[in-house]
Amino acid sequence: MILTSALQALLMENGADLVGFGDLGPLGMDGLDRCLALAVRIPASTIEEIAAGPTMGYYRQYHALNAKLDVLAELAASYIRERGFRAVAQTTTAVVESAGYRTPFPHKTCATRSGLGWIGKSALLVTPEYGPAVRLSSVLTDAPFDRLGQPINASLCGACTRCRDSCPGSAIHGALWDISVPRETLVDVEACRKAARALAQKAIHKEITLCGKCIEVCPYTKRNGGNIHDV
Repeated sequence: MILTSALQALLMENGADLVGFGDLGPLGMDGLDRCLALAVRIPASTIEEIAAGPTMGYYRQYHALNAKLDVLAELAASYIRERGFRAVAQTTTAVVESAGYRTPFPHKTCATRSGLGWIGKSALLVTPEYGPAVRLSSVLTDAPFDRLGQPINASLCGACTRCRDSCPGSAIHGALWDISVPRETLVDVEACRKAARALAQKAIHKEITLCGKCIEVCPYTKRNGGNIHDV
């Protein structure tokens, strides 16, 4: 038995902002039917500065937070393996996108199964605490956690269309997510990628898919514990 409270405390002490534990059931891979979801928030100052488009500050935070998550995921996986169970840290070096910009097991699926949030109209994870202003990672395992989160299976975005209306690539369709809804119903990934790369090239001269407008305008996005926008 893995005591989730001890593992959660370890990860929070080392910089995680949100930690959840989920049951993957038949979604699991190779007998790994449990997951640990990790999130670190994007600083409020960074979110505020991208109102006019991507910045070098956002670019640096993007990579710094990914590196932080890699350390946290490896820390969690090591903790689990030391107790005799299998664990695969889904780090940026271990997870490779396939055609269509998909990963074998999305961090967002682990996060919804762990109760950290739901999938927004932008196809990003939306958390009650920080909105979509988070970066994610995850660990797949067969560890018998003593506490599991309540899965979230449907969107709480309601009638809001701020991300759709603000999308530079007109890539967001405005549909509500539930577990039966494919990503293509929510967003045109190619249109998103094309617009984001054009914005990044113009603003910071980087060939990277970096925009953040849907994060910045989301009503659930928060700053220093308070709302940037009214929820």
